[in-house]
Amino acid sequence: MLLYLFVTFRDGIVGVMTLNKREFLKASGLAFTGTMLNPFESGQSAARPGNSRKNWSGNYTYSTDRLDAPATVEEVQAIVKRASKLRALGTRHSFNGIADSTSEQISLQHLDQMALDSATRSVTVGAGVTYGRLAPYIDSHGFALHNLASLPHISVVGGCSTATHGSGIHNRNLSSACSVVELATATGDRLTLSRAKDPQHFAGAVVALGALGIVTSLTLDVEPTYQMEQVVYQNLSFNELGHNLDTIFGSGYSVSLFTDWQHHRATQVWIKRRVDPKQPYTWPQEFYGAKRAMQKLHPVSGHAAENCTEQLGVPGPWYERLPHFRMNFTPSSGSELQTEYFVPREHAYEAILAVERLRDRITPHLFVTELRTIEADSLWMSMAYERPSLAIHFTWKPEWAAVQKILPLIEANLAPFAPRPHWAKLFTLPPATVQSRYERLADFKDLLRQHDPARKFRNTFLESNLYSA
Repeated sequence: MLLYLFVTFRDGIVGVMTLNKREFLKASGLAFTGTMLNPFESGQSAARPGNSRKNWSGNYTYSTDRLDAPATVEEVQAIVKRASKLRALGTRHSFNGIADSTSEQISLQHLDQMALDSATRSVTVGAGVTYGRLAPYIDSHGFALHNLASLPHISVVGGCSTATHGSGIHNRNLSSACSVVELATATGDRLTLSRAKDPQHFAGAVVALGALGIVTSLTLDVEPTYQMEQVVYQNLSFNELGHNLDTIFGSGYSVSLFTDWQHHRATQVWIKRRVDPKQPYTWPQEFYGAKRAMQKLHPVSGHAAENCTEQLGVPGPWYERLPHFRMNFTPSSGSELQTEYFVPREHAYEAILAVERLRDRITPHLFVTELRTIEADSLWMSMAYERPSLAIHFTWKPEWAAVQKILPLIEANLAPFAPRPHWAKLFTLPPATVQSRYERLADFKDLLRQHDPARKFRNTFLESNLYSA
């Protein structure tokens, strides 16, 4: 998931601001300014006066001022047992109403334990742990995750529950690392499901969109730590993708293409490679006609790059190269909107050309688009379920009135490729269309019915997108 660090100053210039860790945690608890229409309803979500909370970007206002913050799993169970309706609220990086509730929300931020098991190569994390905390911890013990998203401040549970991903033609999304899920069910009881012992239902319990219960911890696979390096190339013609798409996206462990949709090209190609001390890699000066950058770059041309992870082939720890932005640099607010669609990788080039036809409608309202590949997985509600995918990610300026008109056009152009929208971002696809894209939806609904027959964890977003058609 790519989150850009933009702030619009009084003179209209878009720039980047940073905070230290303490300032970020303080700022992220404040209500951001700005509102946006829910893409599934007409009208702003109704928060109670004086205590409204917004998401990270400030575009969504939550519909209740009741927020529980339990300190223990037992307290979570007690809250779940007495609540009539409840939704989990993570680090608030979703751009729609998936975490919203008109009744009550629960924050798991105090469940911040981490326990590494070197023997089984796994780590168990509480629901309040972010990737930014987890990565240095396991690295200090000689281990790593297979991938990371672009911003490390998202919670592990939130990222896995919505099938959030990094990049890499052979890399599955972040939730594919999950081996055990522990949650509090609608009755307040603990339920533990594992990949090894519960293969029948586990694939439906990982990317569960918060609908199965309140997740209290996850266990993730880890691997030996590794070093990475990255280099950026500029101005890759889209013509090269017509013949070499898989080779280009397979040229590194993680590869991202950025574009503003103008001039039939990717403005930048970010290639991240694992370092092999026995076989040092020499980066070429050209890459399919694109020129190697000789200075650090920001994904949006012309913006300062000091907040970005190291480039220029400088080796470093995996968790300081896989994200696009450095862990100690965070925005004062996320003044942006985000949309992302997954299409089958076999149709990736045709899908890119289909979006490109709308370039003159898109570009005026766009910060940047990122193109990434994700390997298929077997998780029922994952956007990459049984489909090696290309993800087309739009980071929009905070101009919802205009973006809301553009999304149906993009969705119509992508329709031949059966796009699946990211669950935590903005889209306008009809619920019937969304539902038709998930072959195991009926099995997922059966799983929810089994563990939440009274619909305690349902909300407007889920009712609309999973049940209204």
